[in-house]
Amino acid sequence: MTANAHIGHSATAAEPEHDGRSGPDDAHAGHTGHGGAPTGHAAGHGADLPGGLRITQDGYTLDLDTAIAEPGRIDFRFRILGPDGAAVTEFDAIHDRELHLIVARRELTGFWHVHPQREADGTWAIRLDLPEAGAYRVFTDIAPRALGRTITLGADLAVAGHYSPQPVPAVARTAEVDGYEVTVAGDLRAEGGLLTLSVRKDGEPVTDLQPYLAAFGHLVILRAGDLAYVHVHPSGEPGDGVTPAGPEITFHAAAPGPGTYRLFLDFRHDDVVRTAAFTVAPLRAFEPGSGATPAASAADDVARGR
Repeated sequence: MTANAHIGHSATAAEPEHDGRSGPDDAHAGHTGHGGAPTGHAAGHGADLPGGLRITQDGYTLDLDTAIAEPGRIDFRFRILGPDGAAVTEFDAIHDRELHLIVARRELTGFWHVHPQREADGTWAIRLDLPEAGAYRVFTDIAPRALGRTITLGADLAVAGHYSPQPVPAVARTAEVDGYEVTVAGDLRAEGGLLTLSVRKDGEPVTDLQPYLAAFGHLVILRAGDLAYVHVHPSGEPGDGVTPAGPEITFHAAAPGPGTYRLFLDFRHDDVVRTAAFTVAPLRAFEPGSGATPAASAADDVARGR
């Protein structure tokens, strides 16, 4: 299996077509940007842990109908329980959706971003296609109306069968998907910085990227090992008179700490949403007593040409 074998989504008639490779029965969708700043999903709006590491936060709980599934197409159902233990049915929209569901393999070799439907009793349901046995993590971006802000909850999902763990894909600055070549410039740092992703097709710059939920790209960042979750949106937005429709998409992102990270960029072109995936160089911890600061370390890296 290649690193990107299960990075993809199929589409419904109401949304843009996707390339259709190994994905769930829901169109892929992203989040709109907020002036290039992170959405706050990474740290749960001031929470003490990065987003997605907890099944319960601020009294809200991600309650899966089952945490074990068989390979293939499954009816995936879950609820968001409120502080009173009842299923929540009132949410504020986050970039046109009440809930965004991310599913990722623990090794970060598979990635799905989909949008379930909420039933009247508060149960969320979607048809997922998870073709291989293994360990998965599911994330929900939600803004319960009573809470008044966005949180990200996460839970484990096991797909039964013979499981052969694989390493996180190798570090690379370039990813290829369906004839598109996407490159990433800039470094992921704890203190934050710019990441610029450039899209080319058949060697030519793509200058007519299409808006997808009011953005030219959406970036999810996951840390290998614990799957700490970051979701950021690009600088500028379509139609603002300033932001070009490619080939470059620029994000401001901050990592929650040391580690190796996997980046998943969603972009839309020719009415199809595609996902390019990268593993970036490990972010190092700072040595206690060295006197170094994140800013100083970053400056040293620049001076050394890193």
